[in-house]
Amino acid sequence: MQSEQLQLVDQAITSRHSVRAFLPTPIEPQIIKDILAVARRAPSGTNTQPWKVYVVTGKTRDTMIRRVCDAQIALTNDPSHAEQYQETFAYYPEKWISPFIDRRRENGWGLYGLLNIQKGEKEKMAQQQLRNFQLFDAPVGLFFTVNKMMGVGSKMDIAMMIQNVMIAAKARGLDTCPQAAWNHFHPIVLDVLHASEDEELVCTVALGYADPDHIVNTFITPRESVESFTQFLD
Repeated sequence: MQSEQLQLVDQAITSRHSVRAFLPTPIEPQIIKDILAVARRAPSGTNTQPWKVYVVTGKTRDTMIRRVCDAQIALTNDPSHAEQYQETFAYYPEKWISPFIDRRRENGWGLYGLLNIQKGEKEKMAQQQLRNFQLFDAPVGLFFTVNKMMGVGSKMDIAMMIQNVMIAAKARGLDTCPQAAWNHFHPIVLDVLHASEDEELVCTVALGYADPDHIVNTFITPRESVESFTQFLD
């Protein structure tokens, strides 16, 4: 019995990957509630539980996608619009160093290569970037926020909660794609959500059933060996 439990947990974790093409199949609200009920058991510093989650579907989802896609298109056509859409916290470093930049490039060109997007094909790249803001056609968008007054630890807390969401979803036959790309457009997102002024957007997760026939979902990123990032000290 214990071995079976280990296999189920390990399978849910190791089979999770970022899905970038979803079916339009709706998800029962109770399933989402069940996922969040499990995910809320994530640890948080002194049990602050700093997370807030918005489950976006239907007309609100369509409004969100339309407004953010319009902003992304305007930004692509005129980069000066970037001044309007600044992240509230830096997700990526100001200066990239190896080996992290190498992995980032491998990831980007691996995905683009699979989609037959060649270097310099800016229009195709822009269209693929836009897919982020269409939630890759997922019927549900999960928007995670924390209170602006909370420290960096709250982002660690909510990150663990988000991981729980993705694993609990996978265990139920659903797939996900966590996205930091939406953070640039937090003014629009928070407005559509009717969020309070003290909230900060941390992450967006596309949730749904993966399209099994779309080639993009065959893209699985590699992982470093345990030995490459671990030291055992006696």
